[in-house]
Amino acid sequence: MTDGCKVTVDAGVCKMVTVVEARPNPDTGMVDFEIKSDCPNVLRMSWTLKSVCPYSEVEGSMAETETYKSAFESIPHTACPVPSGIIKAIEVAGGLGLKRNATITVE
Repeated sequence: MTDGCKVTVDAGVCKMVTVVEARPNPDTGMVDFEIKSDCPNVLRMSWTLKSVCPYSEVEGSMAETETYKSAFESIPHTACPVPSGIIKAIEVAGGLGLKRNATITVE
């Protein structure tokens, strides 16, 4: 596993910013994280997500991940990029991916 990472998601037109700080937990093999956001829906989502298994979140189907289950319950806007940003943070902190930016460009 890695030392962890920080992922910042600027959701776009809503002007809501979310910061995810993810850290590996060497005692449990899980990834622990803290989510700070301007968005009340993302904050509600963050209350249910504190620690997850990186393998289940990254290698499972979207519908079966804790992140997307929580997003389904909390975020009414399906185009919200925050759940994907959370998965990227989990992937990197869990040692399953590299620290590399991902972007969505709308022109």
